[in-house]
Amino acid sequence: MVLWAVPVLLLLPVGGLCSDVAVFFSKMAVVTFGGAYAVLSYVAQQAVENYAWLTADAMLSGLGLAETTPGPLILVLEFVGFLAGYGTHGLAGAVLAALLTLWVTFAPCFAFVFLGAPHIERIQKKPRLAGALAGITAAVVGVVANMALWFGLRVCFGELTVPAWAPPALELPVLSSVDPAAAAIVAVAVALLYSGKVGVVTLLGLCSVLGILARIAF
Repeated sequence: MVLWAVPVLLLLPVGGLCSDVAVFFSKMAVVTFGGAYAVLSYVAQQAVENYAWLTADAMLSGLGLAETTPGPLILVLEFVGFLAGYGTHGLAGAVLAALLTLWVTFAPCFAFVFLGAPHIERIQKKPRLAGALAGITAAVVGVVANMALWFGLRVCFGELTVPAWAPPALELPVLSSVDPAAAAIVAVAVALLYSGKVGVVTLLGLCSVLGILARIAF
């Protein structure tokens, strides 16, 4: 825990991008549950909408590239940290921000494993704690659904807006900005996925080919 905290505490008085990166990814490591897809929803919304480290299109590209390799969570977070540093301090700042992102994201995870693993079985046998864990699991489903909606809207529509009557967090698509090819691929993917007749790997390969053909055609 000390190894994790030292870089954060050293950078806090400095302020600026590095302290923002250290605090943001440390907070993400501590308060997010449910695996990569629950985490990425939070990261995407904060990095794009709050910190403006990168655009929604860049976030989509980073996620798409990372999903083609093992360990997508690590690569997406590195990608976000790298672009955050690059936009402010160039290549040197990008490398520093990416390394800092990696450190503060994963150092707490090791601490939690070493400190918590010996007690997991005992915790699971306590009814109240088991109920709390079940509640977290249910919440994670909602967070993953939020991620699908956040990314899906930005894939299918080029522009989102917040209506005057809606809260700031509610973004609705501008229907005239729809990308017909992307929307068609999403519809095909949903239909095949819920039909149960096509495996996930086959579906990903098919959608990738359709996306390449759509890009070439349009």
